[in-house]
Amino acid sequence: MDYQQTKELLSEKGQLQLLEQFDALSEEGKAELLRQIEKIDWTVLNSPSAPHAGETEPLTGLSLREIEKNREEYSALGAKLIREGALGAVLLAGGQGTRLGSDAPKGAFNIGITRPLYIFECLIQNLLNILKPIGAFVPLYIMTSEKNDEETRAFLSSHAYFGYPEEYVTFFVQDMAPATDFGGKVLLEAQDRLALSPNGNGGWFSSLLRAGHVARMRERGVKWLNVFAVDNVLQRIADPVFLGATAMAGAPCGAKTVKKRNPEERVGVLCKRGGLPDVIEYYELDEATANLRDGAGNLLYADGVILNYLFQVSRLEEIAAAKIPVHRVKKKVPYFDGTRTVTPASENAYKYETLILDMIRLTGDCLSFEVEREREFAPIKNATGTDSVETARALLQKNGVKL
Repeated sequence: MDYQQTKELLSEKGQLQLLEQFDALSEEGKAELLRQIEKIDWTVLNSPSAPHAGETEPLTGLSLREIEKNREEYSALGAKLIREGALGAVLLAGGQGTRLGSDAPKGAFNIGITRPLYIFECLIQNLLNILKPIGAFVPLYIMTSEKNDEETRAFLSSHAYFGYPEEYVTFFVQDMAPATDFGGKVLLEAQDRLALSPNGNGGWFSSLLRAGHVARMRERGVKWLNVFAVDNVLQRIADPVFLGATAMAGAPCGAKTVKKRNPEERVGVLCKRGGLPDVIEYYELDEATANLRDGAGNLLYADGVILNYLFQVSRLEEIAAAKIPVHRVKKKVPYFDGTRTVTPASENAYKYETLILDMIRLTGDCLSFEVEREREFAPIKNATGTDSVETARALLQKNGVKL
């Protein structure tokens, strides 16, 4: 859009404050500001968050024992679907390694001891270990952020994608959402730059859509997407047993879960709310509910999610058309006050995020698929302590990975 078109749009949206500094900008700055304004998804600002209503109850799923009993059948169906090209994998890799003391993409962090071993390398090797016996590759879509896109691409290219065929790798950048003040006015972070942040972990599919990859997916015959986070180095990706079990159950969604260690463990729990599948965050679960047990003494709310999900593409398209709820979160957001960029001491703005847990709810049905914690769950969120580089290294070594 040119300046006049942008001005007309902002006038319609009540956001003309974004052009107050326009005349003072360089030609390059003017072009950049217009580009950012053109990319704003205004529906994000107008979509109220949908509260999770209804009675909470446990969600019955497949236990380790049940999975083992039917493993061959599930695996055969899953492998068949993979060979037919029905599965794609989506790696959510937009974050930086800030908590680990690194400004580089989190996936580029080296967790090796006697040799280099990168988080990306662990994930891709996990994927290859599953796919090589099947004799097929799956398209791998890697979601980056505006901050780490160039560096992520360069890093993976310089390491030859750790053995994964380059023609199966597609990068896409997560959409950004503007921050607003409490009155709904979009903020500038600098004279020529909007205050933007990633649109939450539920924004991966809308970002794929906007990038045009979903249409190409359909042409390719991809019917399922396995979505996983960058920080769990033991993830089993494109798991034919998981895929086969979800497809055989007739569910449009599947979630890998681990049994909680104790009622207080800080993981989201897969359950039902109002008769629909949902994830209740640990801070939403009151002490009495968290401690509920069945007759055998097992926790009723014990299925902790590990951000490894299967989604049916056709269902995702229906959900996207219906609009995923947007969560408005109060944050401290640096803003341009007309003279300089101010770093606020307290919360001054709203950020707008979509969450993957809302996507699970909107599918209407989700298969809970239990996995062994020590074989598939080694998250790296901190430098030391719980869910850290140290704990992940110990689990990798336990699973035979040389560090």
